[in-house]
Amino acid sequence: MSSNCAPSATRLRRRSHHAIMGATLELVSEVGYPKLTIEAIAARAGVGKQTVYRWWPSKAAILRDAVVHLCQDATGVTRDIPDTGDLAADLKAVLRAAADTMSHPRYDLPARALAAAGIADATLGAELVSCILEPQLQLYVERLAAARRAGQVAEGIDLRVALELLTGPLAFRWLMGEAPLSHAYTDTLVDLALRGLAPRAA
Repeated sequence: MSSNCAPSATRLRRRSHHAIMGATLELVSEVGYPKLTIEAIAARAGVGKQTVYRWWPSKAAILRDAVVHLCQDATGVTRDIPDTGDLAADLKAVLRAAADTMSHPRYDLPARALAAAGIADATLGAELVSCILEPQLQLYVERLAAARRAGQVAEGIDLRVALELLTGPLAFRWLMGEAPLSHAYTDTLVDLALRGLAPRAA
């Protein structure tokens, strides 16, 4: 085989990197976070332990990056919130997509494991907020700020609190796992939240 047909070192690293993250997501869904080990991850990914440790210091760090990557690939999770001029429609579209992603088995179990690990490890928990939660929440703040400039949201409202009216109940229902994250539910969240955020008639 000619040298220009051989996989480059960069491609091999990328392939191994993705294989490790994929193996982590598979295994945490199969055995749970407490039983997840670096050895099992390496074996499933087809790499040596030293390759894993070259990029990550712990299984928590791998799971964090794997979930971040999963979120980036998931429709509606990290993309910009649309601004069509119809705030209700835009928020309903993005919350529906978020609910679909959160309900999907490929995301649900790894994300739950990561959330539990973040509670037990304060450092990891802070990283989860900065790497996963904050970028998503900021999108809501920006969309609500645009709506306020357009006169669709009342002046003086704390937009960080406003976004919690939309995302907080969804996160709570997901964590409890006792009710489905249906589109009817997310649409209701938007309708109720916007009642409280709308400007009052003079």
